[in-house]
Amino acid sequence: MSALQFGLTPKMKPLPPNRSVLVAALDVGTSKIACLIGRLRPSPPEDSPGLRSHSVEVVGFGHTLARGMKAGTVIDLAEAEAAVRQCADLAERTAKMQLDSVIVSVSAGRPTSELISASIEVAGSAIGERDISRVLTAGSRHSARAGRAVLHSLPIGYVLDHARGVRDPRGMLAREFGIDMHVVTADGSAARNLMLAVERCHLAVEAMVTSPYVAGLSALADDEAELGAAVIEMGAGTTTIAVFTGSRFVHADGFALGGWHVTMDLARGLNARVVDAERIKTLYGSVLTGASDERDMIAVPPVDNDEREAFFALEATGFCADFEHAGGAGVIDPQRRGRNGAECFSHTAPVFAAEVAGTEFVGIDLRD
Repeated sequence: MSALQFGLTPKMKPLPPNRSVLVAALDVGTSKIACLIGRLRPSPPEDSPGLRSHSVEVVGFGHTLARGMKAGTVIDLAEAEAAVRQCADLAERTAKMQLDSVIVSVSAGRPTSELISASIEVAGSAIGERDISRVLTAGSRHSARAGRAVLHSLPIGYVLDHARGVRDPRGMLAREFGIDMHVVTADGSAARNLMLAVERCHLAVEAMVTSPYVAGLSALADDEAELGAAVIEMGAGTTTIAVFTGSRFVHADGFALGGWHVTMDLARGLNARVVDAERIKTLYGSVLTGASDERDMIAVPPVDNDEREAFFALEATGFCADFEHAGGAGVIDPQRRGRNGAECFSHTAPVFAAEVAGTEFVGIDLRD
């Protein structure tokens, strides 16, 4: 927790290039907590994808119902701790091993992007790993803000004596070495309480990452990240977005609206029970219209379970197309309307990958 006092979250050590390692990832969501244990194996340089240097072998997995959480934020520390303990225990039993540390995914805390530049004087004749580490540290400290925690400080490009666009400066000569960085921050209180809940389970937090970034790394092909893509991760209580261009992560954003809000809107609009609204959304919700929608009918159970009142039917066209289009736009449109830093990816290609959690819509992969 000491690093968070200075606005910096823990950072994972570089992976060894010649041997496999075991890592554990913990995703604490609004409706579900998942823990994945995997063995990372180095990929040969000729087979290594642009965004990934290792292949993953899953050796353990556990998931459980989230408790003590709201919109990805801890609201009951004891309940959240018990849920994390249960989830980690299930993963450990599956992998037949005991965890010491985890990488924690963060979706709460109003993630915000900032593009900054930093520069240093080169200590030696050629740029080495030490110089790169120094300029990254300088940029990270420059990005620290009161009440915010730095989740990522990722290089977009390097600058050698005012010559921009350098992708790999190792071994090159320069007097002044600079960097253009993409910094992602979140509310410090949300990060601290989430980290506290995990540490109370006797697990060290090896690193904290923003959830849409890891979703993009897992979902995007190399060509998509190179041409430009936005990955929208819609959870049960939050919706976040990550934008990639030129194989670089250049923007992140999010807000506290998710699939659970769509379910509640359905329950109110149809005067149905929440469990029935969730099932209707799972089975019939769609962002795509079809030729048979006008003929399809959806049965909606009454909210009071009165046997004298028969189920009433609803045209699929009115529900699937119109309601979901309007409801989905209400969740996703704020991402497009140009919140902070939106101009930084206005030039990217219109390639969009959606990864949604908490429920299911036809035409979108929904996960938690």
